[in-house]
Amino acid sequence: MQTGQPDLTDIIPVETARTLDGLFRERVRRSPEMVAYRDYDRSSGKWRDLTWAQMDERIAHWQAAFSREKLIPGDRVAVMLRNCPEWVMFEHAALRLGLVLVPLYTADRPENAAYILHDAGVKVLLLEELAQWQAFSEVRDQIGGLVRVITIQASPRKPSDDLVLALHDWLPDRLGEEMPERPPEEAEAVQSTDRDPHELATIIYTSGTSGRSKGVMLSHYNILTNAYSSLQVVPIRQDDLLLSFLPLSHTFERTVGYYVPIMRGATVAYARSVHLLQDDLRTIRPTILISVPRIYERIYSGIQIALAEGPALRRKLFELAVDIGYGRFEYQQRRGPRHFSHLLWPLLEKLVAKKVMNKLGGRLRMAMSGGAALSGDVSRVFIGLGLPILQGYGMTESSPVVCCNTPDDNVPTSVGRPIPGVEVKLGENNALLIRGPNVMLGYWNDPEATKAVMMPGGWLNSGDIARIDGHGRVTITGRLKEIIVMSTGEKIPPANMEAAILRDPLFDQVMVIGEGRSYLSALVVLNSGNWENMAGQYNLDRDWRRLVRDHSLEEILLERIARQIKEFPGYAKIYRVGLAKEPWTIENHMLTPTLKLRRRHVLNHYRAEVERLYEGH
Repeated sequence: MQTGQPDLTDIIPVETARTLDGLFRERVRRSPEMVAYRDYDRSSGKWRDLTWAQMDERIAHWQAAFSREKLIPGDRVAVMLRNCPEWVMFEHAALRLGLVLVPLYTADRPENAAYILHDAGVKVLLLEELAQWQAFSEVRDQIGGLVRVITIQASPRKPSDDLVLALHDWLPDRLGEEMPERPPEEAEAVQSTDRDPHELATIIYTSGTSGRSKGVMLSHYNILTNAYSSLQVVPIRQDDLLLSFLPLSHTFERTVGYYVPIMRGATVAYARSVHLLQDDLRTIRPTILISVPRIYERIYSGIQIALAEGPALRRKLFELAVDIGYGRFEYQQRRGPRHFSHLLWPLLEKLVAKKVMNKLGGRLRMAMSGGAALSGDVSRVFIGLGLPILQGYGMTESSPVVCCNTPDDNVPTSVGRPIPGVEVKLGENNALLIRGPNVMLGYWNDPEATKAVMMPGGWLNSGDIARIDGHGRVTITGRLKEIIVMSTGEKIPPANMEAAILRDPLFDQVMVIGEGRSYLSALVVLNSGNWENMAGQYNLDRDWRRLVRDHSLEEILLERIARQIKEFPGYAKIYRVGLAKEPWTIENHMLTPTLKLRRRHVLNHYRAEVERLYEGH
């Protein structure tokens, strides 16, 4: 377990960096030959390292290419690319010219991406391949304003669109090649290193769990102060290796998994894909993992399936290791007593914990979770096995980190105390209000939406319901906009119940419903691996899709759900269950790119099933 205050040596101060591109330049100056990024070269089939100096040299070529597009400071450019060094090159080349970056999710629908490109007035768009641009064919007339589309991969045939260039055709062969002349005053404005840190750096469009996406405007200062404050409480070291797999268009990954390592001088490796994450963990062997709860839940579910299929002794040994390991954690946190059973830990660590941790690379010393609530059962298993998970809280509008647990003060049921420089308090209906240098400039082109969330005194209304204990720790208890108001007048925070139900590994995905209804129901996606085991126990058909409307199956599912939500009030009872035949994914538009439920989409898609659950009521 990590103890003590973080080592702040060689962390680049906000005042020195001034801007995000200034941060990168300073890192190059301080540690030019240290490894900055590691990624998989698909052409050679090998992992490659890039130093800070090598990145800086390549960024200069991208900057020269941008200069030929006759853009002016403040123009917006967009990137719709997987995590890779080219993402970083594109952004820093743009920032050096005073341009504003607009990140797009690679899995986003063309209609929503087109809306963002139009709303932000994007001039240049970077894509992985020509097929992504072709996917815009039916909505291209909604975009307008683009002067250049660049594809990383060269197309086997010449694009018919003059806007499109392959990257190798867009980049100059030599610096200074075909550089357009600029008036002296314009060149000075673009190249100045004395830009205002409070000027706009990026517009990040929210996931849009309901309604149109809104463009969150963040300044250089917003992000830099947030990264610096995060480093004051989370002990990231210069010799740390982070594995990046959350999309860089996700603010959590962008600040904590991208800018923080630059500020600290740590190395980032880019995973090939989420599907290959397990292989990449074993190959890269990261020391720090940054993720949303869904990834930890998948690993947890895999562990539960393996235990269910193995001998009872293995399961008992695993449970003993977690119990004793968690007891040691509580003792180290000064919340529990020392127990003689802790003496068994070295043996249990060798027999159980290390075998699990080796599947995650074997070197993880810390993990961070954000973006949504992490189940207590899931965090307990990882912490019990010796991997401290630090849960935090934030939102895009706050750059994003607001609160975070620390190694010395880690309460898994809370999201910790506010990071330095950030204030929180409770407003009307116990809404969490946030104030600090990390709070956004506002929403792009939407003063009414800005006014709706910005309170007097500079307080940002998060829309999340919280409580704050006597030590200043924050616990998120629900979301104002996601509260189910039943016809009986009872109010239910569905996310809390969904997290509880997901403790049963039979359930892969859950959505509680009941708005305006007299009782609650649940739509669920079953975990196919665990279903096989359960079907044998109850002598049911192995293909649960044929049992979707089987009354006996619904009774079994209700019984299992009831076990998980017994701590909720009596009125928070699930009376009916509907089965979804296919998982909810980004591709079928049931999840946002940050893996949050699009509740409205799910309800619309399963409208007939929902009505069946409430027949006669």
